[in-house]
Amino acid sequence: MKQQTKLSQEQQQHADQHQTQQPPAREFANPEELLRYDAAQTTVPPDIAQRLQKSTGNLPEPKASWWKRLFGGTQP
Repeated sequence: MKQQTKLSQEQQQHADQHQTQQPPAREFANPEELLRYDAAQTTVPPDIAQRLQKSTGNLPEPKASWWKRLFGGTQP
């Protein structure tokens, strides 16, 4: 009986330690908010950042949206 009590105490201590190591849970209103949060927390390795910059460096500027062109917004 003592062995079972000792095992239960060890399991409780392990559960307490595991619980204190986890960050608090977060709720997100939508998937985009979750992705933005995750992107802010994730660091991009320098090699990948360089490759991404190189592959997107020659892309043309996006056109102004139709409503900006229609209502006289700024031109790109």
